[in-house]
Amino acid sequence: MGDTARRAGAGPNLSAPGAERELLDTARWAAEHAPSVWNTRPWTLEADRGRISLRIDLRRRLPVADPALRESVLSCGAALLTIRITLLAGGWRPEVSRLPDPDRPGLLADVSVAGTAEPGDLERALFSAVEHRHTHRGPFENGVEDRGLLQDLSAAARTEGARLRTVTEPTLVRSLAGLVGAAEYLHRHERDRGEEIARWTRESGDRTALGVPAQDFPPADDAPNRLFPGRDFGGGRVRGRMRVSGTSDGTVALLSTPGDTRADWLAAGEALQRVLLTAAHGGVSAAFHPQPLEEPLLRGFIGERLGLADGGHAQMLLRLGRPGASAPASRRRAA
Repeated sequence: MGDTARRAGAGPNLSAPGAERELLDTARWAAEHAPSVWNTRPWTLEADRGRISLRIDLRRRLPVADPALRESVLSCGAALLTIRITLLAGGWRPEVSRLPDPDRPGLLADVSVAGTAEPGDLERALFSAVEHRHTHRGPFENGVEDRGLLQDLSAAARTEGARLRTVTEPTLVRSLAGLVGAAEYLHRHERDRGEEIARWTRESGDRTALGVPAQDFPPADDAPNRLFPGRDFGGGRVRGRMRVSGTSDGTVALLSTPGDTRADWLAAGEALQRVLLTAAHGGVSAAFHPQPLEEPLLRGFIGERLGLADGGHAQMLLRLGRPGASAPASRRRAA
């Protein structure tokens, strides 16, 4: 990232030589730190006349796990929020046009620089968390006991038009865990899905930028009795290298949106990343469990029968907590 984005309140000068390149580099730096499904980073960024265009990259789609592209669009939404926060922290006021062209559904957003803006404490705090946010795949030392932080997380989701509901009732927590377990069981026995996961799983030491490396997930036999099973990235082929620390499932939460269109998926990604950056600033990480949301019947059951989507549509199931000090940071990764 260039010095402009680091220097709060510097403001843009798009007529200066190289300014547009700096703007694009800043956006790309931000996007690199956004979470994405299986770390596919399914987006492309282009800059023209001070405008950044965010498009979905269909070359990185997951046809088995994500045939409707819901999780891919959600990932792009997380990148969009990260770009917005980074520009604000650099003294640039972003103006966003979401889904600007119905004839080009792959164009998810145009981000223009609408002038200068002195970043406030919130923008500085969220920007400082961009590099420190990481996805956690395992148990936590403890959940989120700070009620003030939980309120801040809910407020962060509302800011982007979504709802974050904390699930504390033991019966509902066990029900969700059961649905995660059922979906994960089904997925582990689907050959096509297993082959797709294998294409995005990396051996320890693999320097490929995309995909989930072995050091980012624990061995499958390290926590056989976990209430919320994680996705089996290793699949008997790659042994996870992440050390498991802690015994808590953390605090369970569900992110939902009023609708279920591509616009809602994009907003869900923006809301999710604002929640994650707010959590990271408070020393909290997130573990993702989208498995039941990838099964239409189970997704509907969560929203309709359990009523956890509050009349809306479930977009992400997650656990929040404080990982152990020995757990390695897994940056720029998502479920």
